[in-house]
Amino acid sequence: MVRGRDRRGWGALAVCGVLLTGCTDGGDSDGDGTGGAEGARPNATGVTVAEPGKAKESSEPLDEMDPERQPETAEQARALIGKVIAGPDLFTPEVRRATPYESDPSRWAVLGENCTWRREPLPRDVLGTLTRYFEVPARGGRGEVRLTATVTVHHTVTAAAWEQAGMLEEAVGCGEQTLTAGARLTGLTSLATKWGEGNNGFSDDSLMETGKCVSEEHGGPYPYWWSQATYGPVVASTSVCGGEGYDLKALQEIVQEALPRMLLRVQDEVGRPAEGKSGSASPSASKEGE
Repeated sequence: MVRGRDRRGWGALAVCGVLLTGCTDGGDSDGDGTGGAEGARPNATGVTVAEPGKAKESSEPLDEMDPERQPETAEQARALIGKVIAGPDLFTPEVRRATPYESDPSRWAVLGENCTWRREPLPRDVLGTLTRYFEVPARGGRGEVRLTATVTVHHTVTAAAWEQAGMLEEAVGCGEQTLTAGARLTGLTSLATKWGEGNNGFSDDSLMETGKCVSEEHGGPYPYWWSQATYGPVVASTSVCGGEGYDLKALQEIVQEALPRMLLRVQDEVGRPAEGKSGSASPSASKEGE
């Protein structure tokens, strides 16, 4: 099995900081807006994110991807990633940049046959990718929490869908994965939801994986949560590895808004209003107004 993406969670940070060169620092982008719904938490962009364990129902279709706005070059992909990838502002206030803050954008991680992650150059079907690393510092009797946000832009929608499909196989074939020497994920299980199912009201296709993270440096096992979603040719994900004193619900509350808010940014950049969506005109209405 060989699957590509950046190493999820704290293992990615360890690899970037210890084994690889070329990691960079970069700026953030900010979101703004209002919104909310009963039984869910509103966030700063108007995307309603269900509380952990609670389903969210969406009554409006997603924006349709506009092929004319789809990145076609590596330069365009990097520009899109810079606009949509999360900074600390998309998490809860205690989240800070980690060091290093950004991955080497010329490489991504591949899960090999031995269930061990390794870094390789980008394949042909990937125009660009970037991972940012974050932390919640240890304090108040609680340990450090480590987080990531990743955005990958593929040449085609089909290539993004294939990446998404491959993720589901990982937990089946590799329930325990080695991130670096002395760092691993264990007890991994995964779940997929289409738009409108569960709490997925923001993506064409959404995946979630849970398990435990453990390392010689930070201890554990601690709760681990990873989520990934697609919109057109773009695949975005977030992950969180807990620390002493954190349960899974507490970790979800830290990270849960970042992914839907990144996907909303992607829709704003490469989408167009779907027919029948509030505020969008029907084809006939457009003709009448010409």
